[in-house]
Amino acid sequence: MKFEDIRGKSNDELEEQLMNLKKEALNLRFQKASGQLENTSRMRLVRRDIARIRTALSFNQRAAG
Repeated sequence: MKFEDIRGKSNDELEEQLMNLKKEALNLRFQKASGQLENTSRMRLVRRDIARIRTALSFNQRAAG
């Protein structure tokens, strides 16, 4: 996911997507702990996507405030 794609979304969409990514990160951590995780690079991508969304949300809050 690129930052340009995130920038065009509303805050509600971003928060929903953030919640979904957090759930996915939790599931990936459980898979890693149980030894079932095959694609370890997915954890890194999910963490980065979470950071991108949080950054976009903070930009939106600063612009509104």
